[in-house]
Amino acid sequence: MTPETEEALAEAVRAARDPFRIQGGGTRPVGRPVTGAALSTAGLSGVRLYEPGALTMVAGAGTPLAEIEAALAAEGQRLAFEPMDHRGLLGTEGTPTIGGAAAANVSGPRRISVGACRDFLLGLRFVDGTGAVVKNGGRVMKNVTGYDLVKLMAGSHGTLGVLTEVSFKVLPAPAAAATLTIRGLSDAAAVAVLARALGSPFEVTGAAHRPLGAAGAPETLIRIEGFESSVAYRARRLSALLGDAGAVAVETDPDRVAEAWTGVRDVADFHGRAGDVWRLSVKPGDAPALAERLGAAALLYDWGGGLVWALMPEGTDARAALGTYAGHATLVRASAETRARIPPFQPEVPALARISAGLRAKFDPKGLFNPGLTG
Repeated sequence: MTPETEEALAEAVRAARDPFRIQGGGTRPVGRPVTGAALSTAGLSGVRLYEPGALTMVAGAGTPLAEIEAALAAEGQRLAFEPMDHRGLLGTEGTPTIGGAAAANVSGPRRISVGACRDFLLGLRFVDGTGAVVKNGGRVMKNVTGYDLVKLMAGSHGTLGVLTEVSFKVLPAPAAAATLTIRGLSDAAAVAVLARALGSPFEVTGAAHRPLGAAGAPETLIRIEGFESSVAYRARRLSALLGDAGAVAVETDPDRVAEAWTGVRDVADFHGRAGDVWRLSVKPGDAPALAERLGAAALLYDWGGGLVWALMPEGTDARAALGTYAGHATLVRASAETRARIPPFQPEVPALARISAGLRAKFDPKGLFNPGLTG
């Protein structure tokens, strides 16, 4: 089912008796396998409003990210939260959409400096489980109200309602960028270096570590962006600051810088490799020791160590290997059998689980939207 209008979607929900599998572009099947008829937002597509001077855009939830990024690039602007493209990691097809990015709160390496997808959402429209059309927030930054539902819907994975339209902030694209690379560091030494870089005054916008880099040796990556003269100055100062950790190579070619960080964003090191993929959100300082507990086949650290991607043997419960720690682990890629056996999302503590269940009962009283996805 692919409604072409918001009202058609609302009518379909009002008439429904059986559950739906909510889909944007079909690129992110994360969570428990969900049964039911596919309900796609692909028909709710198109940029509705774009005001470059106001740094705002409004688009239908089914609008491809590529279409949005092309429109922004023509005006020298971008989606600063750098949404990940899951297709290479998950082996899916389809087209990433802005609604899918919002529903999953998809955020890339730049989150450490500018925030997550939800921090850029100004407003949205969605259809709840009764078929009512709900509008929340504003369309421009000077008219933003009601952040509560905007933030609630971001990351809800379609369990509370079907997004039909989103409005969001955009930012100017930088004139220049550089990647600083230090090779040969252990995971613990790399996270310490990334912490020093992030704690410096040099406005780091990317901080990642690849234990197995392109040349087979560990690579610690730091990105800076801005005006060309500023990037050159900060690259020199950061190189001097971090020089005691090893030789610092500086890459300023725009294509090579973009390629490196697209690889980090999309976890390209895991593409085409067998095994389950886990995503850990942890305290950066705890990351190396926690990763060692996993015994993973491959690792990737992002967000200065606050985000750890782990490639694990099929069917492995990473949470059991981790034990008690501050953070949460999400099973991102696995067989349907494994996802049915192991909760893909970190189980909630009882008090929070009761709140979540209450919200779902309020927004989706008939249990129509992605039932069991987060259970």
